[in-house]
Amino acid sequence: MIEMRIVGVRVEMPNQQPILMLTEVDGPRSLPILIGSAEATAIAMHQQGVRPARPLTHDLLGHVITALGRSVVQVRVVDFREGTFFGELAFDDGTTVSARPSDAIALAVRVEIPVFVDEAVLAEAGIVVPPDDEAEVADDSADGGDAEDEVERFREFLDSISPDDFGGEQKP
Repeated sequence: MIEMRIVGVRVEMPNQQPILMLTEVDGPRSLPILIGSAEATAIAMHQQGVRPARPLTHDLLGHVITALGRSVVQVRVVDFREGTFFGELAFDDGTTVSARPSDAIALAVRVEIPVFVDEAVLAEAGIVVPPDDEAEVADDSADGGDAEDEVERFREFLDSISPDDFGGEQKP
């Protein structure tokens, strides 16, 4: 399993398809996942520090898990078949529960747990987002990288692709 960092969510135009981008913590590959609007909103809101007055569905799930005396220790993207990603929640007692990656990651951002992707999934569906300028990348790596520059490269990359580039239609 490869540890990933959540880069963010972007809406692909013109058909308004949200795309979640994960990037290897220690590598060059990224994993774009087409997701539903509700999950995209839940992830983006939390990443931007927006906290609603009442718990949303993913907040509720986290509260229920805690109230039952358990904790989710990691989220995993474990398979990619016919254009659909499959994920799971891994609990502190070793139990795993199947989940859509978008729901699992919306929970992960709330309870601050790591996200992992199976090597075979990353090998099949992963991409390398080309940097704008090699010198800029070298400068960023010296100071730990600039998240805003990475997000901008991600946006420019998304502007150059279409949903057909992802190997099939994703069902949210």
